[in-house]
Amino acid sequence: MLNNITQLSQDKLLTRKEAAAFLGIGEHTLAVWACTKRYNLPYVKVGRLVKYRYSDLQAFLESRTNYA
Repeated sequence: MLNNITQLSQDKLLTRKEAAAFLGIGEHTLAVWACTKRYNLPYVKVGRLVKYRYSDLQAFLESRTNYA
């Protein structure tokens, strides 16, 4: 899948499958989140395809991180 995620460009568009692997969740979960707007995780529609910016995924993880 994503062998070397640290070398990805911040603007690289990932497929739903790649984004799910990066976040450690299922593809279906991302689809549900998009439909229900459960989380503010931006996505880009390219025709019928859904893509996620690598920088948006990083920002999402950062916003969900708790420093206790």
